[in-house]
Amino acid sequence: MAFKPANNIQDLQYFGEFGGVNPSISDSSTYTFLSAKTMFDTFEGNADGCYLYSRHSSPSNLYLGEALAAMEGTETATVTASGMGAITAVLLQLCGASEHVVSSRTIYGGTYAFLKNFTPRMGIETSFVDITKLDAVEAAITPKTKVLFCESVSNPLLEVADIRGLAALAKKHNLKLVVDNTFSPLSISPIKLGADIVVHSLTKFINGSSDTVGGVICGNQELIDDLRNVNDGAAMLLGSTMDSLRSASVLKNLRTLHIRMQQHSYNAAYLADKFEKDGLKTVYPGLRSHPSHKLFKSMMNDKYGYGGMLTIDVGSLDKANSLMELMQERNLGYLAVSLGFYKTLFSAPGSSTSSEIPEDEQVEMGLSDGLIRFSIGLDADIERTYQMMNACMVELGILEATMA
Repeated sequence: MAFKPANNIQDLQYFGEFGGVNPSISDSSTYTFLSAKTMFDTFEGNADGCYLYSRHSSPSNLYLGEALAAMEGTETATVTASGMGAITAVLLQLCGASEHVVSSRTIYGGTYAFLKNFTPRMGIETSFVDITKLDAVEAAITPKTKVLFCESVSNPLLEVADIRGLAALAKKHNLKLVVDNTFSPLSISPIKLGADIVVHSLTKFINGSSDTVGGVICGNQELIDDLRNVNDGAAMLLGSTMDSLRSASVLKNLRTLHIRMQQHSYNAAYLADKFEKDGLKTVYPGLRSHPSHKLFKSMMNDKYGYGGMLTIDVGSLDKANSLMELMQERNLGYLAVSLGFYKTLFSAPGSSTSSEIPEDEQVEMGLSDGLIRFSIGLDADIERTYQMMNACMVELGILEATMA
């Protein structure tokens, strides 16, 4: 049977301890043992089904991790307190002093800052490359390289990584390919395409209600065991543990992800097409004008579309700010960072989510002051949304009235 990520979630069966249709929440920081030997065995990692301390694991976190592993097609997964908690833990687990990472140059600002400014303190260096050029990626690999890191769809420029091509390079050079799939859950399945490890910020589309911060690392059993090791596991020792109540909340929301992603994608594709026809500089992987449109199509799980993220460039930061403020005033969304909410969210990433990247590097990668990143919401009447957005742009002189 073909790999269908939403089916894998659907087929999981959890019962609460009293027969509840939702698994019981384990609201404990520590767990009791019937014998001292069992406690010792659990410390050593040799007691399946026993829980020690919630920083290590908890039933609620394991339920969510299993569901996300099923979605991504990995053996298992471990959840963390944030997306950055997942990214930092896995990179520090895989890399040590004097070792090297090759990363996409267009990534979330927090990830960029971690690799550019923080890991050099520990002797880990990073080369940032245009991930869409496999020859440039390979040229950056050195004998000390341990990891290739990319985002399936990059934040905020929406560049698309050739995961199959990158996986071939990783295999050739004995590296681990780590893919951040936050922008494209269900739409792209990196493991199926050859990636070794998948991370997500659960805060975004997967949770979908902008009320919880969380992350996940999906990989094989050996990696997850290493991350949880009490002696040298990065997930265990750095303490980026997800709270059990939050895990239970995300697990409930995960059940509707397939429905939400279809609507996010439908609405984003509709607006992208309209904006491009209006003459706006529009970037969306579902547009034929996107340089990696065919690549995305070759990797995607068709049912879930091209995702809910798009950008337009209105020429200047002043125009971008004026438009976002007016759209918020007209109740077309919120001027806010993050993504995956039921309402449309918009921000100017050069001065917000990508502000950690120096201005000269923003220019080099094509991140302009006038760029607006949209996380398109679940609007039931997307035609009305478009008409109102268009009217805002006409009012501000971004579009001509004849285009309305």
